Amino acid sequence: MPKRKTAKSSKPAKTSGEQVGDSRSLNKVKLAKKKQKQITVLSEQEQKCLLEQITDLIFKDIPKSQVSLLNDYVESEFILIDGDSLFITCASDSTLQRGQNLHFFFLVECFLLDLTSKGAKYIIVFFKDAEQIYHENPDLLSLRTALIVHLVNNTDIAVQTEFSNCLDDSWNDFLKKISLSFLIISDEGLNQLQTNLLHIFIIHALSRRISIVFISGQESDMVRIYGYRIHGGKDHQEFFRKHQTNIKLCLENLLKNLERSGTEVLLSLLGCLCLEAVKGKGKRDIRYIVCIVSCSLVLEVHNKELQSTTQKQKPPLTLQDVADLIRMYCLSVALLHHLPLSQRIQIRLITNNWNKETSVLIQQHRFCEFLVLKHLTSEMLWNTDMFALPDLHDDLLWKNIVHYYEVEGGQEFGLDIRSNICRDYEYLWSNISALSKTVDVGTPFPLRRTSKCFLTKKSSLSEANASKMTVPRIKLIPMMCTVVDEFAGDILKDLAFLKSDDPSDTSAENWGKNNKHLCWNSRRPLTDHYAGTGAAEDLWALQNLSVLQTSRCCYGQSLVDNSSKMNDIELDNSKSICTDVEKSKKNYTQAQMIIEENQKQKRAEEIQKREKIQWDDSCMSTEREIKDNFKSGIDNLETIVKTFQNKSVKLAIKMAGLNVCFDKWKEHCEDKGEPQKNLNLVVGIMRRIHSLLTNYQDVLKEDDYQQIVKYLRYLGFSNLIATSKHTKVQGEKGQAFTKKLSPYATGIGSARFQLEYMGQYLIREERDDPDPRVQHFIPDTWQREILDIVDNNESAVIVAPPSSGKSEASYYCVEKILRDSNEGTVVYVVPTQALVNQVVATVYGRFNKTLPEGLTLCGIFTQGHWHAALKCQVLVTMPQYFEDLLLAPHHQKWVKRIRYVIFDEICYNGIDVGTEVWESLLLMIQCPFLVLSAAITNPEHLVEWLQSVKRYWRKCAKIAVSENSGSSAAAEEKTNKKSARKQNKLYRLKLVLHEGRYNDFERYVCSVKDDDFTIHHYHPYAALTVEHIKKYGFPVDLVLSPRETIVLYDTMVKVRTNWPKADKLDPEKYIHFKNKTVITKADARLYEKKLKKEFKMWIECDYNQEAGKVLKLLKPPVQCCSEKQMSDRFPHFVEKLQQMDKLPAVFFMLNIKRAGDLAKKVYHFLEEKQRDMQIEKQEPLLTTKLGNIEKSANTKQTDDMKLPCENDRTLVGKMQPENIMQQLEKIVEVPAGCTYANYKAVDIKDLHKIFDYARFIAKHEDLKKLALRGIGYHHAFLEQKGKQFVEILFKMGFIQMCGRAGQRDYHLLGNIYFYNISLSKIEKLVKSNVPQTHGQFFLTVSLILRLMAFASEAEDKADARGKVVSLLKNSLLSFEQPKNLMVSKLYFLFSVQFLLKERYVDREGNAVGVSELVTRLHCHEPSNFVFANFLVKGLFYKLCHPSHTGSKVFSKDVMEKLVLVLAHLFGRKYMPAAVVKSKQNFSKSKVFLEDLPEDFAAALAVYNHKIEENFGQFLQTFSWLANTTERYQLPISKLDFSSKEQPDSSLASHIMSCDQERIALSPFVCLSGNSDLDLLHAGTVNNVMLHALGIPAANIPILYLKKCDKQGRGMPLNAYVLDFYKHGSLAALSQDNGLHEGEAYRLLRDFAFTVKTISVSLRDVCGSEDWNVVRAFEQLSRSYWEKLERVSKQN
Repeated sequence: MPKRKTAKSSKPAKTSGEQVGDSRSLNKVKLAKKKQKQITVLSEQEQKCLLEQITDLIFKDIPKSQVSLLNDYVESEFILIDGDSLFITCASDSTLQRGQNLHFFFLVECFLLDLTSKGAKYIIVFFKDAEQIYHENPDLLSLRTALIVHLVNNTDIAVQTEFSNCLDDSWNDFLKKISLSFLIISDEGLNQLQTNLLHIFIIHALSRRISIVFISGQESDMVRIYGYRIHGGKDHQEFFRKHQTNIKLCLENLLKNLERSGTEVLLSLLGCLCLEAVKGKGKRDIRYIVCIVSCSLVLEVHNKELQSTTQKQKPPLTLQDVADLIRMYCLSVALLHHLPLSQRIQIRLITNNWNKETSVLIQQHRFCEFLVLKHLTSEMLWNTDMFALPDLHDDLLWKNIVHYYEVEGGQEFGLDIRSNICRDYEYLWSNISALSKTVDVGTPFPLRRTSKCFLTKKSSLSEANASKMTVPRIKLIPMMCTVVDEFAGDILKDLAFLKSDDPSDTSAENWGKNNKHLCWNSRRPLTDHYAGTGAAEDLWALQNLSVLQTSRCCYGQSLVDNSSKMNDIELDNSKSICTDVEKSKKNYTQAQMIIEENQKQKRAEEIQKREKIQWDDSCMSTEREIKDNFKSGIDNLETIVKTFQNKSVKLAIKMAGLNVCFDKWKEHCEDKGEPQKNLNLVVGIMRRIHSLLTNYQDVLKEDDYQQIVKYLRYLGFSNLIATSKHTKVQGEKGQAFTKKLSPYATGIGSARFQLEYMGQYLIREERDDPDPRVQHFIPDTWQREILDIVDNNESAVIVAPPSSGKSEASYYCVEKILRDSNEGTVVYVVPTQALVNQVVATVYGRFNKTLPEGLTLCGIFTQGHWHAALKCQVLVTMPQYFEDLLLAPHHQKWVKRIRYVIFDEICYNGIDVGTEVWESLLLMIQCPFLVLSAAITNPEHLVEWLQSVKRYWRKCAKIAVSENSGSSAAAEEKTNKKSARKQNKLYRLKLVLHEGRYNDFERYVCSVKDDDFTIHHYHPYAALTVEHIKKYGFPVDLVLSPRETIVLYDTMVKVRTNWPKADKLDPEKYIHFKNKTVITKADARLYEKKLKKEFKMWIECDYNQEAGKVLKLLKPPVQCCSEKQMSDRFPHFVEKLQQMDKLPAVFFMLNIKRAGDLAKKVYHFLEEKQRDMQIEKQEPLLTTKLGNIEKSANTKQTDDMKLPCENDRTLVGKMQPENIMQQLEKIVEVPAGCTYANYKAVDIKDLHKIFDYARFIAKHEDLKKLALRGIGYHHAFLEQKGKQFVEILFKMGFIQMCGRAGQRDYHLLGNIYFYNISLSKIEKLVKSNVPQTHGQFFLTVSLILRLMAFASEAEDKADARGKVVSLLKNSLLSFEQPKNLMVSKLYFLFSVQFLLKERYVDREGNAVGVSELVTRLHCHEPSNFVFANFLVKGLFYKLCHPSHTGSKVFSKDVMEKLVLVLAHLFGRKYMPAAVVKSKQNFSKSKVFLEDLPEDFAAALAVYNHKIEENFGQFLQTFSWLANTTERYQLPISKLDFSSKEQPDSSLASHIMSCDQERIALSPFVCLSGNSDLDLLHAGTVNNVMLHALGIPAANIPILYLKKCDKQGRGMPLNAYVLDFYKHGSLAALSQDNGLHEGEAYRLLRDFAFTVKTISVSLRDVCGSEDWNVVRAFEQLSRSYWEKLERVSKQN
């Protein structure tokens, strides 16, 4: 055989045309290269201008508020961290003293641990070129290199160091291979040069659609991370594409300007050093190796410098001076090796600095250290122990040694060094001497041979002064409070208490004697709590109650199933509901049963006879309708079937439908004009066959079977006939007959056809036996389990997918409570206001009950809306407001009326801000409850915790029974037996799990190609990667539709041709599909699981390449298009969906504003389409009429003709052209092709009612216009009635352009179209896992004050005390980590002591003073305490003076100053420090909030100092709780610095003799000289606090006067509250203040409610209604609400 030709020789000869094309392309390349050569220089001015443009573009989009960063995080995604940003941020920490390496490494690892603990995965990148930035700061250069080596060698963190810069081609290739969530980077460097480099990195990332998070503004709490996030967009892409060449040139110029002087000389010297000389000496410690080589290099360099300079130019330090300093450095390194961290934390803080010449030498030493580290890591000459890498040197220790010999006059061996330390020191010096061959450095002793001073003359802190600077020891004020004793009594015995006559105890002043209900000023009783929340009864609602309930019923009826009828609830006197069908049957005699059976049969025969006649009469007309319009006729036939009862008649109708469908298929196949077969017709045939064989098998006759078999044979499904019992078919047989049937065959196997084309129609395994407890649907088994739980008054956690029917079971609970009595209450708790309104409407739509006067069916309690909250049987509320009710002391009788609590969508727990309230509710309620969740990955964990809470309540109940028992033993035994079963059921808790959605989702990605839309199916596995599956498996909720399983199988066969199980898993041969006429949904699910398991086996068996290829082939070939193009073409896309019969569809819009804008675009598109159609139709008519008019106008009238009469004038007027057009527009209706509305779905009267219901909506006209075209939009900031208006019309089928895909009983298949969303974002949405339930530290000082008030004032004190202790003891966090219970106890004691000192509670635990005002503002901690402090100090009294004497109106200046103060307290939104430097032009707003007035700022400083002192004492006192092992470990690398024994060295003891207390600090932080005194500074407490205590700094009730970011820059407050008060414009807040209009309105509304709460509360708290402070707040409340209402009407 001839040899195969190489690729080069196998190329065919080029044609002349190809040669011409090639020559042209070569010319283009040459021209491009020529141009590139021409643009090789960028002038300084051009470079400066370009960098300014980059900076402006970045800061133009900088967000002005923080967001939670990990809400949409996927575990297989990586967060990219710029290593240099991380480095400079930690190196700039205010608590770090330069040269304290170990402290620096601790800060870095704390930052990374924060991400790791939240489940984030990250990659750290250090660019090679960035190294040059630090050549002017060698100490940072060395530290950076050590950090890189440490992360690579001592941790499992992914670190990338091989890329030169962000514009490197290899870096771009790397970004394509990984899935990134966002980039954490600094917006500002150490100097302008680094800042420019960072900005180039940022703009490059944004151009690649990588989001940016500024590291300086990053914050976190126990479960979330917050930051300022910039999203990459089209502007960034276009800018980078336009300036890409200049940006590269700019980067090259910046790197060229970096100084590298002296590097080559030092590198050459290093090359001369023999590192092998250090090897084999018994020391492989990295610290010793670096010390030896770097010190010898310093001596060599200094010696050469001395030799190469003249006498006048000689450096100030002699060689002996340098040797002295190096000897002391070596001693410090030897001490580091032997001193444990527990001893080093007491190191003395030396305030003397290195003098100038010494600093220069130290920087030289750091540069040598850097070179050694770099050389070691590149060569890696031997196996080095990297343990000591984070602790190479300690400058403070070195300085202490120098200080001892230089300042303290220490003599040689005046203090014993100890033999092993001395031995190591001698080892270091001997190796340095051996390497420094050209330098005579002398012997290791004495250490000091010269009298040269290395430190400045500044005096250090004396020991006497140091001993005085300690945090005062805490002593608790004794209390006589049951709650304190019961919860924290076990640790009180170990604490010190103040004596009764101690002058520092100020808790007994004034407040303790006053009754809580007598106000601090006037002693007036306080009004009900709800009047102060802003949740007053809606007067309009009360006056128009019937109208309101009618509208709710209208909305509710649209939400419930069409088959559901409103239940008229009557009391069930039997108090029992049957749990099974058999229980409801009566005990008949045999004769009675025979009679009843005969009567049933007779009735059935009569029904059959009547319905048969009815069908015979309508059969012909139905067939004609089907022939005229096949689709609508078949749909009508299905509707007719539902109206009949007799099964035989239904069978006849079904068979008729089957025959018609088959005839249509034959007609279609015989039509030669059809290019390809429409298999949807076969779907109709097979659906009816499935239905007949599944539901009518008992009434099918032989002829019917033969008909079915015949049709299967025609369709080419002969394999199904072979397995059928009825295979006899009349007619022709043989090969000729088979050939005759071939035109009608589908050409697809039966199993493949059912999976690929009938996925959504496959039979589900549903029960067909009704349950007497529910009428409008047949519950599944898992739903019946919930019904049984409710009947038994038990509790349950129910986890089921969305739209699966879990809410149906919850409404059964509501119905049961309504039927039981008029006294019982069920509370329905939901997380959002929208769901509150939806549930209320559903209750009114489902139930109707006549109640005694004063009671109502359903009540609401939310912000600003309190309607019949305590006078209803069904209360719908949100978590925070239900908590208010549970902790209301004087409403415990109402609480005891609660029979059930339903918690809906509890999967919010641990994800969204404020959801910790769910936890406190579950801890306090004693009645049964249902917890509903769409998805929780750890439901067993949640149930286990809740069972422990139930055990607590059972124990409390037993104690209460024993305490209250006063009857005889016999009576007690009788009572116990009677209630035993009921009590046991009350404390039972079950888990109900239901996996898999009822209906499937299919996803599609849209793009524009050749001015037309292409819609590609998005296979869910396209979002996965091999690495993701290998590490995390398949997401729990990622399910394939049957069609997608076929696609997966075909792709696997295509990729791996020798796949052993390909034949076994072939759909036609698969065991559950083979020759099966009716493949069920369960069969398809089994097949999916089998394929999924096999695909995972590929990865486990190292077929990674094949698996990766499968996933790659599943990705859709999406075309890239611009945002503008996609936006402009959106109406055409909707039109295409209409043509594909794919409406309704769900559109994911990530930008809320765009939802409304795109809806209007579709509306205008339909309007234009209608206009074009009208002009086309009416053009001939208009032309004729206009011609007649012109002819009439040109006709001359003679003088003797009469003037036209009035009627003639009117007629002529009507004939004017403009009037004709108006009449035509009125007459012509909207054509069917110009609207997506389904007018057949809604009666015209009902439509008028719906429009009338929404007539008061601000955007009523817009929504109405859109609705009439079948369009609606729905988002968070749309007015509530507007949302309901859209939802009602959609549920009725009128609106087609919004909805919820895949809802049970509504859609068999949910279609999701991703439009103008990047593939990376789609991947996040598809593969993100469901959330876990996490415990949170939810205790706050305000909550503890509320608990104390509740326990002391509740009517049933034992019950209240039980709830309080349950909340404090049984938190989920304590359940997960038992040590947190002790932390909670200590935090509780601190809070109680603070409240006692500030006189909010007395020694008995009773709330006193202005505590009620503080608790009403509890959600604003710590601002509520600060406000009360300002009020008591009379600052508001000084501020609020009327404009003139006798006036009740306050001037504009007073009001604005009051708003300024309140904005600092209740409208705090910090902005990133970088926004101050941005060149943004503000139209109306000032944006940055001014400082507090001086008197308020001074009062705040005093308040903060008290908090800092109390909290510092608290942390210090309870620091013994910290894990002693963990406190000495680095958090990520787990390097332990506690294992060494303290050496018996007098020198070490002398140096480590600081008297400052360092107990409550992290030991790593102490190395920089920080002490417990730093706990008294709120700005640094989070960095120095002992994190092992587990108390978040956010729970310290401090209000910052000034807040700085991680780089020490001030963060301004957003002035949106004050700006709005001045200009009243939401648009300005959006443009200037960076808030979305909807978000701004919500924030301003919250602020207005807060002002209203204060206003109402002050009227109670203050003695006189005429007090100026009361008037001022009332005036402010009125004016603010007026401005908001004005804005609402305008929008």
